[in-house]
Amino acid sequence: MNTIDQIDKLDKDKDAKYKKIAVVISVILPLAVAALFGIKIEGVNLHFLPPIYATTNGITAIVLLLALIAIKNKNVKLHKTFINIAVILSVAFLVMYVAYHITSDSTKFGGEGFIKYVYYAILISHIILSISVTPFVCFTYLRGWLGDIEKHKKLTRITFPLWLYVAVSGVIVYLMISPYYIY
Repeated sequence: MNTIDQIDKLDKDKDAKYKKIAVVISVILPLAVAALFGIKIEGVNLHFLPPIYATTNGITAIVLLLALIAIKNKNVKLHKTFINIAVILSVAFLVMYVAYHITSDSTKFGGEGFIKYVYYAILISHIILSISVTPFVCFTYLRGWLGDIEKHKKLTRITFPLWLYVAVSGVIVYLMISPYYIY
């Protein structure tokens, strides 16, 4: 086996290792979040978190748009910085969201008529896509990190609009339900 073949084998082994990590994150994360919703911790009041995690979602959307602008301007370093920030914000959102929901009862939407259907359409699409976007973010991030730019670009065409929709719709859901929170 020559040196180039050895390097190719090492790259494929490294690629396979990271793919496994992305798959594990993509499967374990939604399952863990679902399992945590079965837990209720009494006596802890985290009522202040919803506006914070909604703001985090809004900032994530802005950062994603800034990442898009950076890469369109060929500023790869700034693009990477913004994407790293977006991932960190998304993780922070998830931690706060789970913390709130394991310590608080769910808030019921109080709107009636047409607005109720709008709310539930946005909420349901938000939930479904927030679960769906996790593997896309993991694999798109992985492809960029490993320098597989063509696959990264291809995945980004799916990942970016999904991630942006989840971030923006999270803010909309919060704004629509916030009048019904009981503090």
